[in-house]
Amino acid sequence: MRTAIVHLKKSDPILSGVIERVGPFRMQFRDPEFETLVRSIVYQQLSGKVAAVIFARLLDLAPGGKLTPEAIIKLRPRQMRRAGLSSQKTAYIRDLARKTTAGLVDFGGISSLSDDQVIDALTQVKGIGVWTAHMFLMFALRRPDVLPTGDLGIRMAIRKAYELADLPRHEEMVRIAERWQPYRSVAAWYLWRSLDGAAEV
Repeated sequence: MRTAIVHLKKSDPILSGVIERVGPFRMQFRDPEFETLVRSIVYQQLSGKVAAVIFARLLDLAPGGKLTPEAIIKLRPRQMRRAGLSSQKTAYIRDLARKTTAGLVDFGGISSLSDDQVIDALTQVKGIGVWTAHMFLMFALRRPDVLPTGDLGIRMAIRKAYELADLPRHEEMVRIAERWQPYRSVAAWYLWRSLDGAAEV
């Protein structure tokens, strides 16, 4: 990781200042498995505390406290909603379970796919967009060069660090981040951390 940080500091003086302020790199990784993606769906558009409670309740419903596609399919939708999930998220998680058991999403082989192939595989599931796929690439597959241009926190951090008048659009973010390659995931983590009261990522 030292190589990545040295590269980022040398290539971008503004990001170098962000890195100095934030301190050591401590990204928390998760396993590239079904449960990790379920967790991402649960956490969409919710505060971390609320989502954590709902996710814990969902775990309690699963045999052995382990969320598998089979466990989700055996649960009744009303049980999942009683845990705090919306009807929409219940449908998303059940669609993921069905597509996983059908082999359309293969967690056993997903690590061998390119970033674009991972995005294509995951976004065929209802409720999983490019943002969720980017998070999976970064935090589960540990891909080093992901730029989540759809993430509001990253956009806010770039506007603040680079003193932009408005939130940057996709094209401007890509242009600014060109010099960060091939370590845009590391840069993104530092940008998240640079925000006061940044959410756990």
